[in-house]
Amino acid sequence: MNRKPFLLFTAMAFGYAFLYLPIVSVIAYSFNSSRLVTVWGGFSTEWYGRLLQNEQILQAAWRSLLIAATAATLAVVIGTFAGTALTRLGRFRSRPLLSIMTSAPLVMPEVMLGLSALLLFVFLQQLTGWPAQRGFTTIAIAHITFCTAYVTVVVQSRLAQMDESLEEAAMDLGARPWKVFFLITLPQIFPALIAGWLLAFTLSVDDLVVASFVSGPGSSTLPMVVYSKVKFGITPEINALATLIILFVTTAIVIAGWLMHRGESRA
Repeated sequence: MNRKPFLLFTAMAFGYAFLYLPIVSVIAYSFNSSRLVTVWGGFSTEWYGRLLQNEQILQAAWRSLLIAATAATLAVVIGTFAGTALTRLGRFRSRPLLSIMTSAPLVMPEVMLGLSALLLFVFLQQLTGWPAQRGFTTIAIAHITFCTAYVTVVVQSRLAQMDESLEEAAMDLGARPWKVFFLITLPQIFPALIAGWLLAFTLSVDDLVVASFVSGPGSSTLPMVVYSKVKFGITPEINALATLIILFVTTAIVIAGWLMHRGESRA
């Protein structure tokens, strides 16, 4: 019995080391003065300065963040209504179709999602002339499609666990359904909305396959630019970019955790 906690702790330590030591090495070698990522040449912040002067990476990063923010926001709006309909409206005629539409992107390979989106945009271009070229709008639409599925699952699980007595009491007192939703339901599921937005934002920023299908010339996202550079070898400049992304994500997680804890405390 005394050996089991030690073995579990050892296995857990090896598991976390396997996951996080590569991240720590990326952060450490981003301060490497040598251009060779496997050879330590001394401490330097040179690559951060070069990164901030790289227009290609900066434009791709800004484009990715803008697309992710747009996709996450619209996915939260659509996913909230879809999750509410599936949880609160009981059985209705188009429920099976809505359920399939919101769950299919979760299990469908990204290659199929990207290819189907590309064929859709090509068909619309031939039929109506829109879109004139593939870029920000087409990438955002494709990202909204699969991000909405994840947000719907998060909202559904939160609504399924929520006590419906407050909503029923408000409607018994004469409140209309839309007022009950905005004044009672929405504040209680707000932590889930934050979690869904962060999940959708992360999936959009991280996406490479779908964006590669629906993007056009001059509209490369950050993962596409990084992938094209990594094919010719990893440089400390890429390590510096990864370090900044890790810092950004860590900060966002801390803020989201604080907001969710605050919302649960109020609830």
